Amino acid sequence: MLSMVQRPVLRRIGWWAGTIGAAASLLEIVVISIQVIRGLGSHFNVSTPTNQLFYQLMAGGVTLMYCATLAIGASLTMFSRIEDRALAWSLRLGLIIALVGLSVGFLMVIPTATQLADPTSATYGSHSVGGDDATGGIFFLGWNTAHGDLRVSHFIGMHALQVLPILAITLPRALGEADRLRIVLAAGATYAAGTALALWQALRGQSVIHPDAITITAVGVTAVLAAMSFTIIAAQRRHQHR
Repeated sequence: MLSMVQRPVLRRIGWWAGTIGAAASLLEIVVISIQVIRGLGSHFNVSTPTNQLFYQLMAGGVTLMYCATLAIGASLTMFSRIEDRALAWSLRLGLIIALVGLSVGFLMVIPTATQLADPTSATYGSHSVGGDDATGGIFFLGWNTAHGDLRVSHFIGMHALQVLPILAITLPRALGEADRLRIVLAAGATYAAGTALALWQALRGQSVIHPDAITITAVGVTAVLAAMSFTIIAAQRRHQHR
């Protein structure tokens, strides 16, 4: 997709950003794998100088990936020739939501009050809110089942950059450009709301699998608004083709 970027210098910047981002991802995978082999946690582990070094390498890799995503996304959304407005807006919205989702990671590295009060703490930072990461997790994903978990919104948000463009690409051309654009905008708003709801729930210390009445109501309102948006789009299309 970088071939769509108009300025050669920006295409080169995008290429280097992608290469550096891929290398940073590989670095993080290697560090995590090493810690798994050693039988130790990789995230937030500051128990020894070696573990601190690995943790700092991971933090540096994440920062590079964040900057690479911003550089590539900005090149594609601001300086590219994308005639398909639905695809262009899916990239713009996907980039914004993905950067918000990635930014949730910065909340995870903030030490908890308990960790700050204990100078001998072996961990600094946590995925969980209202508890610790030792609590049982959901199968495969590992998300906390007893407390809030920032990884939920982190996961949902950062994948907007894949989900929304894929939606735009797979929408039938027969729908017409205007209808495809409306669908992408409605889907983007819904996706952003879902990311925000997941973050809000986690910050309240609530597990994703144990929503309270307030959370259920908020999700319900979001679902109704999304359904209304898509219904209006469908009604407008029927009216135009009478």
